[in-house]
Amino acid sequence: MTQPSIKVGMIAEETGGLSFMGRANANVARMVVDEINANGGLLGRKIELYLEDGATTDAVAEAKAAKLVAQDKVDVIFGGIYSSTRQAIKGPAVVKGRTLYIYPEQYEGQECDPLIFCTGPVPAQQLDPLIPWLMRKTGAKTFYLPSADYIWPHVMNERVRQLVAANGGSIVGEEYYPLDHMEYGETVGRIMSSGAEVVFNTIVPPGVVPFFAQLHDAGFQNRGGQLICTYFDENLLGLLPAPHVEGLYGCLDYYQNVSDPFSKTLLGAYDKRYPGKEQFTGGSACSGLYRGMKLWAAAVNEAGSLRQEDVIATLDHARIAEGPGGPAEMVPGQHHVRMNMYIAQAKNGRFEIVENLGAIDPDEAMVPSAAEFGRAPIG
Repeated sequence: MTQPSIKVGMIAEETGGLSFMGRANANVARMVVDEINANGGLLGRKIELYLEDGATTDAVAEAKAAKLVAQDKVDVIFGGIYSSTRQAIKGPAVVKGRTLYIYPEQYEGQECDPLIFCTGPVPAQQLDPLIPWLMRKTGAKTFYLPSADYIWPHVMNERVRQLVAANGGSIVGEEYYPLDHMEYGETVGRIMSSGAEVVFNTIVPPGVVPFFAQLHDAGFQNRGGQLICTYFDENLLGLLPAPHVEGLYGCLDYYQNVSDPFSKTLLGAYDKRYPGKEQFTGGSACSGLYRGMKLWAAAVNEAGSLRQEDVIATLDHARIAEGPGGPAEMVPGQHHVRMNMYIAQAKNGRFEIVENLGAIDPDEAMVPSAAEFGRAPIG
């Protein structure tokens, strides 16, 4: 008798404002599932991918998470880009559905739940090395923080304030806008009149395109201003003219010109299978999704079982010897990943790595057990 399939749920933003990122994530999910199945599956069973469109709308993602748990009865859920989407998925998937959830995007940190693992970078891996490095390299002391108004920018900006102050600098402006805000002329005027040397941007698509256009047209870079955007990757570079982001600094777990052989082979395999504009990138969660799916598969193999409690126990220390950007491993007790990090700069429409930071710990809080968290044991 054929063994039943292992059901993997995936919520990707295949339509809406983040579709250029979400479609790439859907591609990665298909690619990894096909690769595992081609090698015999997991525990001798095939993986069946249940792919749902989150539509870049939190209410839609919430409904799709409820469907994956209640109707499809998946063994694990991956996906979500915005932190608000993670929270939307968390309600039906984790709090109500008690299902293992792996969140792949770089984010603000502080997620701490026995059923959630995060496989993208957090502030200790992005901001803590990048801000002091930039201040030393450029001599810049004054920062302006134009921001989208949701949890990720607020938490990131708090960390930036601490780092800038600790390194002798100051914040000369901080503003928050709705995610769909598109007119930034007044903001750019205030940035220019403030004399800010660095713009640390957490405005997100679609508003980031007109913001960077207006900032460029005002002459911010021409006067020596520095741009930082920690989620920016090759997918984002394709959205706007190269001069608008020339010189922009980012810090991610993966860029396409990372030189290790596995990363190059992986990118080549993805590009061959999915030629087009939806690229395999770091900021768009592709690298975190690939890493997360492989770590989960390693945990299932070690556990020798799909029993959720067993998989969580092995996922807590899972590691992969190869991945985008290099090897990776869960830090026991933290549900976050130690991974290689890179500082890169946009030059002529491409990212060039300017600093290989090596492996960096996530430095997140220890996750309580299900019992400590006030939940019954996970079965």
